[in-house]
Amino acid sequence: MTRLLFTIPLMLGMSVPAWADGSSVLVIGNGDARVLQRETGSRDLGELRQSFSEIATRVNTVAGANQRGMRTAFLAFARNLDARTEDVTLVLTGRFVSTVAGTYLMPADADGDVGLVRVLNEGFPLDSVYAVAAQFPGRALIVLGQTDGRGDLASGLSSDIPHQDIPQGVTVATGNLRNAMRVAHRLSEGDTDNVLSVIRSEDMALHGFVPDRLALLQGGSGDLPVVVDPPRQDQIAEDRAAWQDAVRADSEAGYQAYIRAFPRGEKTAEARQRLTAIQSEPFHREKRAEESLELSRDARRDIQRDLSLLGHNTRGIDGIFGRGTRGAISTWQEANGHTASGYLTATQIVMLDRQADKRAAELEEEARERQAALEREDRAYWAETGSRGSEGGYRAYLERFPDGFFAEVAQERLEEIEAERNALAEDRDKARWQVARREDTAQSYRAYLSERPNGAFAGEARARINWLQRNSGAREIERAAKAAEDALRLNAAGRRLAEGRLEAIGLKPGAVDGVFDKATRRAIRRYQNARKLRVTGYLDQATMVRLMADSILR
Repeated sequence: MTRLLFTIPLMLGMSVPAWADGSSVLVIGNGDARVLQRETGSRDLGELRQSFSEIATRVNTVAGANQRGMRTAFLAFARNLDARTEDVTLVLTGRFVSTVAGTYLMPADADGDVGLVRVLNEGFPLDSVYAVAAQFPGRALIVLGQTDGRGDLASGLSSDIPHQDIPQGVTVATGNLRNAMRVAHRLSEGDTDNVLSVIRSEDMALHGFVPDRLALLQGGSGDLPVVVDPPRQDQIAEDRAAWQDAVRADSEAGYQAYIRAFPRGEKTAEARQRLTAIQSEPFHREKRAEESLELSRDARRDIQRDLSLLGHNTRGIDGIFGRGTRGAISTWQEANGHTASGYLTATQIVMLDRQADKRAAELEEEARERQAALEREDRAYWAETGSRGSEGGYRAYLERFPDGFFAEVAQERLEEIEAERNALAEDRDKARWQVARREDTAQSYRAYLSERPNGAFAGEARARINWLQRNSGAREIERAAKAAEDALRLNAAGRRLAEGRLEAIGLKPGAVDGVFDKATRRAIRRYQNARKLRVTGYLDQATMVRLMADSILR
């Protein structure tokens, strides 16, 4: 959920007013207007808005909206939230489309075939809704009513709403449009003592934070107390001092004590939010303890590398502890007899680092043994094939050891043979071969053989056909590997560092200049092969983790 942290400042862009209080409701109705009218009393949600306004301080609604209309309603809703807002309820209905970048609510007229560009240009991001709800852990409800849009979704898109991105402490209900609007109608009529029972009775599924009981819309303008006399200065001072004590304790007992002492205090709403956050976070103290370490971005990257070395997938080495890293920490803690909280202590970080160093040494020793075995096999096969000086021998060697220690020699000899053959070949044969080589496809080589079955380059043509057939998916694999390397965003210094490490272990990457040429690619493949990594010739996260570990051992 890291991306949510950046959504709110971008969406709001300004400070919020200080008058908001009680409950706040947002309803975006992009479903069938007939269903909306039947379930709410009006096509424009006017009846629903009026009902909600009687139990909530602030209500924002919009029906049949495009992206701008959805965004405007959302911003109006979000701008009126502050520390005194006790709970939020957001109801969104319409066609939802999920992409790799998140889930989007589409405009009311988003029928027909839908592709990624249309979703990103016209849809409203559910992440923005999650970001707002995350500010009210234990007091936030999101109701999503889905409709089936007409038309197909492009490859990679889905109508399913994933649940793994729901922020901690946020309750999400999903179902169809009719059931979602029935829930909204019942809540607007005051059926709010136990919202979860209302949701379940309407056959909607619950996800995220699902407590035994959830009461919302209890603190709006209709329930505000009448204050006859303003608090005295000494009462204000006591209130603020008690709040400071509660913040210092930062515990369930501390916030409960403050609420009991000051049920209408300046910070009562915030105390309830913090109390709910603690109750919904079973490892609140462990989280605070890790935060007190003030780990830098580089320190977090080191921890992610250590976890990766030990076989715990962090889903990235970026210095950001998201869901993947927390899961990796939990599995490491469980494997080492610690409470699987997902949050590290200083002692655990030291232990993790030592284990990673030990594992790196073991892996490197395994790699040296494998490299030595590969080299023995390489030299033995060269003695059987390439060292005899025949074209067939060179080709056999390269087929088995394309990145072997004698690969450069074999390739040079083959190029010399082809150059000699080219010089001796008749002009027509030579011209036809050059056409096939330029196209460099199995079809072009078969065409050459069809015309020149006994041509000077027939052997070379058959060899290229065999290679292309064995490596039919090589270009697609290479494109994916290049994309993975580009995602690392290595600068020139980082590339030189990688080349230097490859050179230090004798893999001949060529000049250490930050330019990845053929020699560098071959060295990377040799490195990956010896360490049983995916052999592509391109750097990826797993390869960089091992390179970094190897450098520490030297």
